[in-house]
Amino acid sequence: MQFDWQLLQGASTQHYVDGTQFTPPFAEHLDCIALGLGCFWGAERAFWQLDGVVSTAVGYGGGEQADPDYKTVCNGATGHVELVLVIFDASKISIQEILKVFWEKHDPTQGMRQGNDIGSQYRSAIYWMKPEHEAVALKTLKEYEKKLLSLSYSAITTEIKPLNAFYYAESYHQQYLAKNPGGYCRLGGTGVTCTI
Repeated sequence: MQFDWQLLQGASTQHYVDGTQFTPPFAEHLDCIALGLGCFWGAERAFWQLDGVVSTAVGYGGGEQADPDYKTVCNGATGHVELVLVIFDASKISIQEILKVFWEKHDPTQGMRQGNDIGSQYRSAIYWMKPEHEAVALKTLKEYEKKLLSLSYSAITTEIKPLNAFYYAESYHQQYLAKNPGGYCRLGGTGVTCTI
């Protein structure tokens, strides 16, 4: 499967927290998945803290317009989602463990929003690069949705699709909460545990 990786001009490629590179080419033993769970600032921090995650980056995907930027994505006209690219070593952390964090760190039943962050760019999304990741995403969605419905939540609205293009966000968004410790973060889930 061929992917389109787009780095915005002048963007850094070195992770602010751990110094790793977050742009391809990635080592053959590493896997990637792009996840949308609201504002990407807090979402990225949730994943860079996990053992087995080699690097993270924020960006845009799932839309129609080429070369989106923060301003055009936020006006809702491009159809893109704010995403976290999670680059991980599957011998140290499984895709199931990555998706457990994904499901528990946001409310996947809210549609085009997360809390007070409203718009299509905040929708819940899993964009996979390996078909086996799609299978795990669909399985965990089904299991977690059953649990949520039993507790009177709505159905899960998460979009699950192949990742066709990933547009890296501007440098100031990368690892934003490490650079701005008091920055905005409303990342929070339902409080319902996802069993893997």
